[in-house]
Amino acid sequence: MSLFHALILGIVQGATEYIPVSSSAHLVLVPWLLGWPDSPFTFEVLVQWGTLVGVFVYFWRDLWDITRDVALGLARRRPFETASARLGWYIVLGTIPAVVFGFFLKDIFEAAFGAPVFVAALLLGTAAILVIGERFGRRERAFRDFGWLDALVVGLWQATALFPGISRSGSTIGGAMLRGFDRPAAARFSFLLSVPALLGGGVLAIGDLLKAGTLRADLPALAVGFAAAAISGYLCIRWLLAYLQRRSLTLFAVYCALFGLFNLVVALVRGWQ
Repeated sequence: MSLFHALILGIVQGATEYIPVSSSAHLVLVPWLLGWPDSPFTFEVLVQWGTLVGVFVYFWRDLWDITRDVALGLARRRPFETASARLGWYIVLGTIPAVVFGFFLKDIFEAAFGAPVFVAALLLGTAAILVIGERFGRRERAFRDFGWLDALVVGLWQATALFPGISRSGSTIGGAMLRGFDRPAAARFSFLLSVPALLGGGVLAIGDLLKAGTLRADLPALAVGFAAAAISGYLCIRWLLAYLQRRSLTLFAVYCALFGLFNLVVALVRGWQ
């Protein structure tokens, strides 16, 4: 992979990881549309670590409070004593479904990255999730109202995003809205829930990269993609949280539907290749 391709895909990853339009779909479909070589699956997973920088920078105080209170709670044998400690355990609980499905169905999910038509069709699924969340979500609950069942349900929604084309942020935000949360609360929990999911995926990808023996050759492209994703990811987190204070997810649903249909038309013209 050239450094230019890595730069563009890193920007695409950062811009679409937290905006609910499916970063995985864009990492598959953008190279496919432009006729570029397929980006390695390990690149697509590891460059997601760049977007975690944005989460760490923006939510550093939340993450610090969660880590500190979970550790203190365990030491004092009162693991659910504070709101931040409970939130930490909710994030752990919400991560379990993706871990379970990812472990048992890893080969299926990886194979989907090589099927652009399937990915484009799943973008329509993301559009449907966003529309359903807006249409049926009551938006009456605030972030402080999150409980263990909410975390588990949102975690199940996150597991669906193991398929490229289903937006992780879109499915978790939409799922939280269907639990009655307002948009900012749903987005905040979605972003915090992304931390263990993206960290775990990156660890597995590093293992695959080490087994392949291509780490040294791939390192420059990974570094460029990582930096581009970090910067664009942070900027998009700030923008989206401000946007959701007053506006709906409909714009993103329309984009996913149009982009998915566009790629399906291109696939039809190309003979479904």
